[in-house]
Amino acid sequence: MGFKCGIVGLPNVGKSTLFNAVTQTAAAQAANYPFCTIEPNVGDVAVPDARLDTLSKIGKSAQILPTRITFVDIAGLVRGASKGEGLGNQFLANIREVDAIAHVLRCFEDGDVVHVEGRIDPVADAETVETELMLADLDSLEKRIVPLEKKAKTGEKEAVAQYNLMMKAVTLLRDGKPARAADLTPEEREPYRQLGLLTEKPVLYVCNVDEASAATGNAQSARVAEMAKRQRAGSIAISARIEEELAQLAPADRAEYLASLGLSEPGLDRLIRTGYELLGLITFFTVGPKETRAWTVKRGARAPQGAGVIHTDFEEGFIRAETIAYEDYVKFNGEAGARDGGKFRLEGKEYVVQDGDVLHFRFNV
Repeated sequence: MGFKCGIVGLPNVGKSTLFNAVTQTAAAQAANYPFCTIEPNVGDVAVPDARLDTLSKIGKSAQILPTRITFVDIAGLVRGASKGEGLGNQFLANIREVDAIAHVLRCFEDGDVVHVEGRIDPVADAETVETELMLADLDSLEKRIVPLEKKAKTGEKEAVAQYNLMMKAVTLLRDGKPARAADLTPEEREPYRQLGLLTEKPVLYVCNVDEASAATGNAQSARVAEMAKRQRAGSIAISARIEEELAQLAPADRAEYLASLGLSEPGLDRLIRTGYELLGLITFFTVGPKETRAWTVKRGARAPQGAGVIHTDFEEGFIRAETIAYEDYVKFNGEAGARDGGKFRLEGKEYVVQDGDVLHFRFNV
């Protein structure tokens, strides 16, 4: 399990350039005019994790299989999109299908690249897109809530619960706040997510800065960071142009290029890491002679759920999980050393998977 991240934003902010870079393809045409992306482009990339190389060497694995992230490049939204302006509602539908939104904001000056609003103001751009998504959510809820309200008045328990949940979102949206700002009980979170609201999805603001600001950000990206902090959203600064150039280099030349720019890692690495944190995802590993493989689960997942990521039969027939923490696996040079060092554990159904765990599941089909 990886996750699907939709790249959204106004036209000409660098969405397709970023998509081309992170997927290392030229699948999305990056052109200096609005709506150059007509159909949503989809690209899978491996999630970079240095731990895989270390585990593979210790386990003498024949191959490495990282977990993957799917990026969806969605065409630029414009003011009035919720009412069909620009390319309108078909793209709002594309956003509904993703797990998180990477909202690209233009934080660079360039007279050769036109801005659809005629000015550079990333905070205003964010508010424009957020408003369109909120209007689309409100329209969707108001259509659904009328018949539901009639059922709720009869006292039907399920209808009452769903009506109250919808009203939490409606109240926020009417007050100009996104649905993700709702105060929910643990029991309400999954039903609320199933309402399919655009503004319920976690947001990561991606500040597309000029090359000179890639390492430190600039005044515009600092404004976005403050906005994100108020919203409890994520925010990172990336130069899409640098990422595009980096993607064209041979792997051996990338470290030198990054160092010359004062960068310690590619923006893609930071984008994925921040996205994982935003969605509460963690990674566990399986190691053997055939392969070392990374798997992704939600933070808080128990051992049977982790087994289910590999195969549903593993979850249904779960017996126990042979568990070694990553640090112990490395320190004791593999499973045999971890056993001898007392760091090999047998965990049951209530065990909560930890980031970096090296697991082997015992199950009975």
